[in-house]
Amino acid sequence: MQVEVLNISGKKTAKKVELTDSIFGAEPNDHSIYLDVKHYLANQRQGTHKSKERAEIARTTKKLKRQKGTGGARAGSMKSPLFIGGGRAFGPRPRDYSFKLNKKVKALARISALTYKAKDNAITVLEDFSFEAPKTKSYIDLMKNLNMTDKKTLLVLGTANSNVYLSSRNLPKAKVVNAADLNTYDILNAENVILSESSVKVIETILNK
Repeated sequence: MQVEVLNISGKKTAKKVELTDSIFGAEPNDHSIYLDVKHYLANQRQGTHKSKERAEIARTTKKLKRQKGTGGARAGSMKSPLFIGGGRAFGPRPRDYSFKLNKKVKALARISALTYKAKDNAITVLEDFSFEAPKTKSYIDLMKNLNMTDKKTLLVLGTANSNVYLSSRNLPKAKVVNAADLNTYDILNAENVILSESSVKVIETILNK
């Protein structure tokens, strides 16, 4: 699958890039995508939620009323979850939500996500570039030139570039990642995936292992 390479002005260059069918034209596996997205979102959770249970509440344990003859249920402590200010029954506790996922499953998920984007013609290959200084306006102009101003985009760079990253950081619909850090969630969450010319080789090297 050949794709024309664009420059930062949004115009076609004389170069073309070959996107290998083993990554951009494979048979998608929806279950691997589900597992990898679930794995990614689980890893984002802090798991620091906590509520006090009845053993942790500072309230009196004095018998509130006599055992029988009141017409109501028995009550022996103000710490009971039945009372306002009492402890919570089966409340959340700190926990780790992460789980193990095999590398081959994660690779298959990324391949499947890239294949879906390629089928939807939502992949653009951009000439390698850099900004002289981190400016949000420079990134906005780039998106205008590519006709993606109002679209949620993911720009994949071959190597880290702080100027490009910092220029995009204030834009809610833009995200910049390195090819080595590319994940399934980011691919699917973007309407358009923009690959820098050098990132294509990095992606192919990682996913063809």
